Amino acid sequence: MIRIRVLQIAVAFAIASTSHKALGDEKAPGADSTDWIYLDNGTLRLGVIKSAGAGIGYLSRSGSKRNLLNHYDRGRLIQQSYYGDRDDSKWVEKPWCLNPVQGGDYKGAVPQLLETKVGKSRLYSKSVPLHWATGEKLVDFELEQWIELKRDLVHVRFRMSYKGKESHAPRHQEIPAVFLDRSLSDLVLYQGKVPWTGSPLARKHPGQKNEYFDIPEHWAAFVGEDGVGVGVCVPSARQITCYRFREGADSDCSYLAPITTFAFRPGMTFEYDAYFCIGNAEDIRARFEPLSKRTVTEPKAGQRGADQPATAVKPKPKDREETKPESEGHSQ
Repeated sequence: MIRIRVLQIAVAFAIASTSHKALGDEKAPGADSTDWIYLDNGTLRLGVIKSAGAGIGYLSRSGSKRNLLNHYDRGRLIQQSYYGDRDDSKWVEKPWCLNPVQGGDYKGAVPQLLETKVGKSRLYSKSVPLHWATGEKLVDFELEQWIELKRDLVHVRFRMSYKGKESHAPRHQEIPAVFLDRSLSDLVLYQGKVPWTGSPLARKHPGQKNEYFDIPEHWAAFVGEDGVGVGVCVPSARQITCYRFREGADSDCSYLAPITTFAFRPGMTFEYDAYFCIGNAEDIRARFEPLSKRTVTEPKAGQRGADQPATAVKPKPKDREETKPESEGHSQ
């Protein structure tokens, strides 16, 4: 039986060794203003950090100077991050696994940005990720993203290509990792059994350990005291993990990630669509409704689907463990 290790995904990429002081200001992502590429369509403003594999580090309404994202270190961005088998690596003192991360490693090393193409409201990038724990350039992986601002909506198509020869066990995966400003404290989502009927939304106040919630409407949002925040919709996702990191420093953040399960397989590609918008909970819900109602197909490995990841080998239900086995993922 295949054991799927449930990720305690990413409690924060946030330990003392990832602080700006520990990294040095020169290694902090986005510390140099020339490191940024911005898109602005008159409604939304989005910024990527070149030295972080073009990971998304800025999102606001046009004309606003309030960044609703957190880019404190190379783990905190909107970015691709994937998990394979345990290896001999250590994240500080914690045994770790194969972990290609778009933004770099926990010590501040810079990934290789292979290509960018930029328009007024569109951006394409291709990069080679680093192993989060070791800083090794993982040449068996290529990460691509297509970003487009569509009025009040950000659409990102993410793609991961794996050219390695080793097969790995299935793991929970972030699609994608999303780190938001600490002021966005309330998680909002729908938890009922009749999605898209206008039924009441639920509000949660996550703690510092990963929590898991089903998302029947395929979206969730963190909002602030004024009710405004950032929503994330991945039509192929049915669950999220989330937490809030609070230590009274700039590293404080709110985190969520839609999750799926797949395994690295030789020659595979994995591709999916993610959408982001700014607003209050009801506005976000209304904006995402037509996206989440789209028909989701299950393409074969290596093929592109409209809204569903082209996963390599999805474990069949009979291969899944009913109980949660050993956790794995970024934790404090």
